Amino acid sequence: MSVHDGRMLSRVDLDRADWRRSSRSSGNGACVEVAVVGGLVAVRDSKHAQGPALVFAPHEWRAFLGGGLHHT
Repeated sequence: MSVHDGRMLSRVDLDRADWRRSSRSSGNGACVEVAVVGGLVAVRDSKHAQGPALVFAPHEWRAFLGGGLHHT
């Protein structure tokens, strides 16, 4: 998977990622999974595990989580 960090594109290997999902997931397949790979945070749809993933720098992931905490 290619990642753009504002300066360059790099490849992130997600084949051996340790994917995790919330313990609050209902098991119906409507979940997201998160993995930390090479200092980056990858997010994917659990229904499409072989599909694409979004990859964030740690500061981007913290901003995303912070936005969700303040706008519920």
